[in-house]
Amino acid sequence: MALIRPTEATESIPRTGLGRAVALLVLMGLAALIPLLGPSVAAHGTGEAAAADSGVVALLRTLLFAALCVQVGELFAAGLTRWVPAAPPDRPVGWAPYAAVVGFSAAATAGELAPHGHGSRGGVLALLEAIAFAVAGLCALTRRPNRQAWPLAAVVLAEALRAHPPTESTPLVGSGLTVVHLTCSALWAGGLLSVLRTLRGWDDSSAGAALLGLYARVAAVLFAGVTATGLCSSLRRMPSETVFDQLATTAYGRVLVAKVLVVGAVALLALRARKRLRGAPDPLAACSPARVELVALGVVVAVSGLLTALPLPIKG
Repeated sequence: MALIRPTEATESIPRTGLGRAVALLVLMGLAALIPLLGPSVAAHGTGEAAAADSGVVALLRTLLFAALCVQVGELFAAGLTRWVPAAPPDRPVGWAPYAAVVGFSAAATAGELAPHGHGSRGGVLALLEAIAFAVAGLCALTRRPNRQAWPLAAVVLAEALRAHPPTESTPLVGSGLTVVHLTCSALWAGGLLSVLRTLRGWDDSSAGAALLGLYARVAAVLFAGVTATGLCSSLRRMPSETVFDQLATTAYGRVLVAKVLVVGAVALLALRARKRLRGAPDPLAACSPARVELVALGVVVAVSGLLTALPLPIKG
């Protein structure tokens, strides 16, 4: 990962906060189409029927995951910054309180849409997630925002339990895999966002290169964790003897293939950026795919939200 340093030509173009806000809203609108329209598109021709509210549920899950990424990523980037020698004191304005509001709203609404509402197991877990987001938001406003780690860990645990009800085989194993997968994913995506936001306010190229190098090394481990747990989880739900058939004939399998392709593209972008980070005389001046990587990770978050709203494949 590396940061694109503006050239003299680009510096002459005014970049107002309004322009960035409009661009962000456009990207968010496009990303929202994935979970909203995804269930019907993925189920087309499979013989499966998507639930009437599956698009809304997928969108809520996407917002929940995005909020988690923002909050976890800020904690991650702050921790990495402490390891940078002579790091500049400038820090971006935190988005964690706003992300907590989004996460709270998404979790609470998802609980209402669960079968039998908040009185069901899924509804209770959604309510716990909403409370945890609220506590994390309050912690973000204190002088010790690192206390967010505990309620955010509760969100991850509740989501892992929700994804693996007691009726399935070895639910604790599935929940454990989901905890690792979701944690690594949130650190990877949210960490890149927060690191890039931090570097926007830094003029010290050596400190910026050091921060990017730290993130890149940890991101490699996170990618390995995401890949390993994702593979194990997929094999648990689609046994090896039926996996290739279900990847093509079920909505879950099709979306899973799409997610794997996007994650693969993100990995290639990360490898390219890391190579430039090592080889360029001034790593921060190298033209980097970091922003494209960040957008692709946003797509991964949206596809992940869609995946949770689809019917699970039937084991053969």
